[in-house]
Parts: sequence; C-alpha cells; structure tokens
Amino acid sequence: MTVLGLDDTDSRERGMCTTYVATRVAERLRRAGARIDRLRLVRLNPAVEYKTRGNAALAIHTDAAPDLALATAREVIDGLAELDDERTHPGVVAAEEPIEQAVQQFGRRAIRELLDRETAIDRIEAAGYSHAGWKQARGTIGALAAIGVSAAFEDWTYEYIAYREPERWGTERSIEIDSVFDAADQFYPTAWDTVDRGEGEPVCVPNAPGPILYGIRGDEPNAVAALAAGIGSEPVHTQTLFETNQGTDSHLRDAAIEDIQDGRAYRVTGRVIETPETRAGGHVFTAIADGSGRLSIVAFEPTKRFRDRVRALRVGDRITVAGEVTDGTLKLEKFAVRDLVRQRAVTPTCPDCGRRMESAGAGQGYRCRDCNTSTDSKELAPIERDLSRGWYEVPPCARRHIAKPLVRGGFDAPTHPEH
Repeated sequence: MTVLGLDDTDSRERGMCTTYVATRVAERLRRAGARIDRLRLVRLNPAVEYKTRGNAALAIHTDAAPDLALATAREVIDGLAELDDERTHPGVVAAEEPIEQAVQQFGRRAIRELLDRETAIDRIEAAGYSHAGWKQARGTIGALAAIGVSAAFEDWTYEYIAYREPERWGTERSIEIDSVFDAADQFYPTAWDTVDRGEGEPVCVPNAPGPILYGIRGDEPNAVAALAAGIGSEPVHTQTLFETNQGTDSHLRDAAIEDIQDGRAYRVTGRVIETPETRAGGHVFTAIADGSGRLSIVAFEPTKRFRDRVRALRVGDRITVAGEVTDGTLKLEKFAVRDLVRQRAVTPTCPDCGRRMESAGAGQGYRCRDCNTSTDSKELAPIERDLSRGWYEVPPCARRHIAKPLVRGGFDAPTHPEH
C-alpha cells in the first residue's frame, strides 16, 4: 500500500483548500483503477507562523503504485494549487507501507513543534520515498508529517466535507441556516461544533473563499454523514469523509512554566497571581505562577462569553490552562479550576454592637470606638464565586480545529461545555 502525503496548496487570500486537492487526487486515482482505503486530514502545530487557518496536511491511503500516486498528485496540484500566492509552497511525498519509525516520530513532532524542510528531506531520502515540490517546497514538511501521523496516531475523529460547484467559488454560500441548527441538535453530541448557539452561528460553514460548502465534525462517520444529509443548501459538487486528529488536543503537552517555549502548545497548572484585566480590543489578561516561573495568559475578544469565565478568576485560584504560547503569553483554549479562593480578609465586626471596627494604628490591630472592644487581625468572610471546579472552554465559534471539545469527554474533572 502507498501513503501519499500533500500539503500547502491553498492560500489565505485566494482560497482553495488542500482537502479539496486531496479529494481530486483520490478521484483521479479511482478513475485509473486504484483503490482508496482512506483519506486522513491531519492538523499540525497550530502555532506555525506561515500556516493557513487550520494548518492541515493530507494523507491518502491507496493501492496505487507510488509512481502513479505521485504523478497524479503532481497533475492535480499543477492545476489547482494557488501557486501565484507568495506564501504557497506545495509539497507531496509518496511512501510505501510500513512507515518507518523515524517518519512516525517526525509526524508526532510536527503536531507539537516547529520543523524545517531540510529535516523533512533528510527523512524522505533516508526512507527512500519519492517526493516533489513547488517553489520553496515548504509543504514537504506537512506532507511527510501527514504520512507519519497517519501511521502513528490512534484517536481518529471524522469530518464530512461538502464542496461547492466550481462556478460558485467566491460567491456567497446559499445554505438554509435553520436546517443546520435542526440537524445539529439531532446529532449532538456525537457530531460537535456544527453550530454555536450562544453566538447564533453555523460554525460548520466557512467564511473564507474557496471550495468548501460546509464541514461536519464528530466521533462517528454515520452521524456526520447523516447530519450533512439534513442540511438544505445549494447543490453539492462532491463530498469526502476524512479521518482526522481534529478535536483531540494532540497538540498539547504538559509542562512546568520554566520549560515553556514559544511556538508550542501546553497544559500548565499554577495559581493566579494577577487580577484579570480587560485591555484594548476586549482581550482579557491575567497571569499564573507555579514555583518555577510566571506565565501571562490571555482570552482574546473572539472567545466571546468565555472571557467572563476568565474575568471571574481571583488571585490565589489554582487552575490548569491550555493553549498555544506566543511571545511568552499563552492563548487560552480552555482552563480547569482546581481550587478556588473562598474567603477574603475584611475589617472585623464588633461582637457587641455589630459595627465595623477601625484600625487602632499600624501594627496595633482593630478596635470598636463605641464598645472599646479590640482584636489583633482582620476576619475571614466568605466569597460568592461564579465558578466551580472543572473545565471551561472557548465557544465553538472560537475553537481551533485540533482542540478537544469538552463534550468529547475524557477530562479529569466535571466539565462545563458550551453548545
């Protein structure tokens, strides 16, 4: 069996989509008599600077010979890739199974680290794989990573993508929004992140130009396909079911603050050391410490109502935060409350008259002017909190493709999903 990896055929401004390129490659291989066993959509490190929105690479599993698979991919990429975009640098790799352990490791690293083309080429040549590239061939990194991840990953989810008729690309999408919400309710939570009810948005419908009409994500292939069948829309040109590492948190690693590096994503536990502050643009900042260092964290304005959860934090709360780190600041995808501050020190109350005491002077405690009673220190008063122990997440409209929704389960505390 051959595994064909491809990446970096799309453009932030012009559209296109590498999933569509992979779909067309698979169609051509089928017409040539080859069997396609599966298509896999692999989300790589979301912190890569030059990525398009989701940093996706594709792997096609086929019984076609590597030479045929590579030649077919080259023809399709020549015709579809946005090669006029200065940031688009496609790459394609054809590998025969079994996939070498070094390549599998390369794929695992590409989900969590920043890798270079030279390292990818060294791995390709050492394994004897065929490959091709356009311009700077940066897509070779993702193409090889998709092959490695496809061989090494286990927690696959699914995405059913419907594509538009080519003559409609660049025009407004015609979709019956009510049908999207109705179908989403029918299949939730097996299919997730289809809509955001809090914001009233159909999350499955992209805003960017390009061939995708909608994409339905979930844990079962039958559910995502059935949900798609319930959506009223303009004609669907073609559709593909992908296995994917979306919704898995496979980009996160556990770390102490002193070990954190930019361009990677982490889970970190510490205590809140700054009162949350809303800054220009509506972004909410605070910071945590874990004994090894201090880490700034932010909930950006597009995370909407999630910011209220961050604003509800107090100095002394113990939390676990998850997200990508850039310029020393972690961009929150979710956080878990471990312990909450439940009391605060207040000026004591006189036990005789019930009035607030006054300071008796620096270091001299407090006294009641009327009753002449005194005490050495402040008293503790309970605090009403809007948070409880457990996980809180950004809403579906702000979730990264690779981030795991709480509704999928497997977390270590009660969760608070936002549907």
